[in-house]
Amino acid sequence: MDWGAIFNAVNLLALLAWGALILLPRWPAVLSGVLYLGVGLLCLVYAACMIGLVSGLIPNPEATGGVDFTSIEGVKAIFATRAGVTVGWTHYLAFDLFVGLWIARDADAKAVSRLIQAPILLATFMAGPLGLLIWLVAREPAARRSGRFR
Repeated sequence: MDWGAIFNAVNLLALLAWGALILLPRWPAVLSGVLYLGVGLLCLVYAACMIGLVSGLIPNPEATGGVDFTSIEGVKAIFATRAGVTVGWTHYLAFDLFVGLWIARDADAKAVSRLIQAPILLATFMAGPLGLLIWLVAREPAARRSGRFR
């Protein structure tokens, strides 16, 4: 299996989805595209590769042992292969994009300017939990101003 090609494909898919989320109007079709063509496809690639690797349907000749998530050494061994890095990276891309989509929808509902959203979404794209933390801190005053506390 060409893990480099899969890695490049998921990166391109995520980049296109993030570009659409940050730069395009938030029409329902754009948001649906980010959700289903972005997050959904990334989740599908992740699930198919993860299931294939764990079940042995996709061979991983670089692997030195079984899958072990119970120790740092076991997790290090998983990510020491091209397959492990690609699957792990796809996981990050899918989850961060989903969080970015939630932030964008929540910010729109609270009438937060797209100029304020853009750096928060970029932070989420580059360092997911940091962007989420920034939004969680910023959303309370925005919610109070807009009167929308959900």
